[in-house]
Amino acid sequence: MKKFLILGMVVFSGLFAQKLTLQGSTTVLPIAQAGAEAYMDNNPNADITVRGGGSGTGIAALIDGATDIADASRAMKTKEIKQARENGINPVEHIIARDGIAVIVHPDNPLANISIEDIKKIYTSEISRWDKVSTGSGPIVVISRDAASGTFETFNHLALNNAKLTDAALMLASNLEVARTVAQTPGAIGYIGLGYLTDNVKALKVDGVVCTEETVRDETYPLGRPLFMYTNGAPKGLTKDFLDFLMSSEGQDIVRDAGFVPVETVE
Repeated sequence: MKKFLILGMVVFSGLFAQKLTLQGSTTVLPIAQAGAEAYMDNNPNADITVRGGGSGTGIAALIDGATDIADASRAMKTKEIKQARENGINPVEHIIARDGIAVIVHPDNPLANISIEDIKKIYTSEISRWDKVSTGSGPIVVISRDAASGTFETFNHLALNNAKLTDAALMLASNLEVARTVAQTPGAIGYIGLGYLTDNVKALKVDGVVCTEETVRDETYPLGRPLFMYTNGAPKGLTKDFLDFLMSSEGQDIVRDAGFVPVETVE
């Protein structure tokens, strides 16, 4: 009887295990992973799965009903919202953090500041050598995120004014890959989310402004942006509880610890 009782309790508790899936932006990924781990530590019955793949991938999964939350480093497009509604999905936007897109070069690069105008010229191949923008020399190796990335689309909008990216750009699938490639390539230039900055790369001032928590918050840094999580309709149950946790003081501390900017100042 004791064995049956224990087995029954295990089955009973298993019936009440709650599952939640998040998918999308590699920029939002560190926040989502750390938030999920902290939430599950506090709620042992919760089973949260977090996947990357890019903002476009997460949004597509939400549209297809394949994820509970889509992580995105850009806002959903009108055509995506239309497609979602045609599929019976009602996307609801939640801004969970803020970010700055840091423009990075190899640490040995002498350049310290770059203008938005020169960024555009580099990424559209009008400028192809470092001696056109600094005391450096040699060809510029242009590193970009791939087309599934929300960071790619936001950068193209804010820095390039939606001009066509040079065909010579090396397209990479994650912030981490961009940072690693720039750190290993003396002639490279790339861009990553603020939370991915390390001493292995040099972040340039953009139009004289350093990418920091303060400049992102006060919107003086020209490549700042919000970070999103999208749900199907108003969140309920575990989805709502998780988002409420992420927006709490504890959750926003996680945002800051991940290297990003809390939506509101956390003491």
